[in-house]
Amino acid sequence: MDARTGGAEGGPRARSPWPAPAWLAVAAALAMLAESLWDGRLLNDGDTYWHIAAGGWMLDHRLVPHTDVFSFTLAGAPWEAHEWLSEVVMATAYRLGGWSGLVTLFGLATGALALLLTRQLGRSLSGAALVLTVVFALICITPSLLARPHILALPLLVAWTGALLDARAKGRAPRPGALAVMLLWANMHGSFVFGFLILAAMALEALIAARPDVRWPVIRDWGLFGALALLAAAATPNGVMGLIFPFKLMTMTSLAGVEEWRPSNFTTFGPFEETLLVALFACLSLGVRLAPVRLLLLLILVHMALQHGRHVMILAMVGSLLLAGPLATASGRGEPARRAAGTSAWLALATAASVLIGARLSVPLVRPNGPFTPRAALDHVPPSLRLKPVLNDYGLGGYLIFRGVRPFVDGRIDLFGDAFMARFQRIIDPDPAELDRALERYDIAWTILAPGEGVTALMDAKPGWRRLYADRYAVVHVRSTAPPASSRSDPK
Repeated sequence: MDARTGGAEGGPRARSPWPAPAWLAVAAALAMLAESLWDGRLLNDGDTYWHIAAGGWMLDHRLVPHTDVFSFTLAGAPWEAHEWLSEVVMATAYRLGGWSGLVTLFGLATGALALLLTRQLGRSLSGAALVLTVVFALICITPSLLARPHILALPLLVAWTGALLDARAKGRAPRPGALAVMLLWANMHGSFVFGFLILAAMALEALIAARPDVRWPVIRDWGLFGALALLAAAATPNGVMGLIFPFKLMTMTSLAGVEEWRPSNFTTFGPFEETLLVALFACLSLGVRLAPVRLLLLLILVHMALQHGRHVMILAMVGSLLLAGPLATASGRGEPARRAAGTSAWLALATAASVLIGARLSVPLVRPNGPFTPRAALDHVPPSLRLKPVLNDYGLGGYLIFRGVRPFVDGRIDLFGDAFMARFQRIIDPDPAELDRALERYDIAWTILAPGEGVTALMDAKPGWRRLYADRYAVVHVRSTAPPASSRSDPK
């Protein structure tokens, strides 16, 4: 074992009845591609709509917005489009191929993720250990498998982590090519900050493992790479503010009201709990030993995954890569990737992927009326009324933006802030006084709300209002009498 690696990268060779890593990588990539293309879960989120609309706005205006251009409640307020590149890519895919084009984009992203992860794990693991590690790691991302920027960023997370681990295994600083990954990542999604957490851990490990007489070169090389990575992360339309944004977002108290930002839920047996238990069993039964710095990094990621459900996918990807070498050493079954099947494997991947993508693009995908797509309800609202202020359910804001309607609120919590979101939550609870203040302050002309919300029943009983339309997904109310002129005020 090389002392500089902080842990073995593999174990003794052993013949295995399982597929070679190259073929397993192909199988994993095709499985994720097929699931994303045909399962339908990718579009089960209302934020997809406003991400496409934001990307479309940028394509049309050829600039990145720095103020809100969508809502009427905070029109012109400062807004950081921190996922601008992902949104431009999403809008381009949608314009080229409609919903089928968008799903194809995310299918390719998940396929690339599976391919990169399997190839990286295959450098240490083989056989059943490799298959199970890949399967459980990918299972953990299925609840977050949505057509949103975080999926486009996951392959970059794996590529970045793999580059840092490879650098440690070879006793050197990461190659400059990894900086391109950080540049893309910082322009696509705020999770790039995890890249610096991993970088700090690997740099610290390199410093601890180095002999006293070579510590200065370690500090110099890793420090230079870190500085360049920081410059790459700052090379976004938001500059230094883009580096601060993820930390600002994570301190917002209103995130607790968003499902993905809530603590991981173990009231029902799910993919995350299943994976945790299997990982604990494997590590404890095999006596897996992890270098102290990597163990600390792993514990930090576990804590974050328990604290916020959206971080489970980060833990699954990085955790599996951290444990691959120690698992191979403990099991004595590690085997470096065999490359003999490489050419035929990649040819098979290209052929099968082309067939799957061609089939998806040949069948137009239509978004039906649904919980995040209140098509029927909005179609019943006269065009002239759509131009007037609306009070909408949080989950419907994205669709309103997509249809050219300025919403009261949408999924951009970073724009609206804690105070606004707290007032909105009181409206939805519902608080009759807070609802009346909102209706008057913003001169609300119509509402579109979820049928099960308490505020919807309150609107049914409110004098001067009537139902215009209702179905199982949305209820529209309109004023039956004009509000007093004295009640109108500047919505800002």
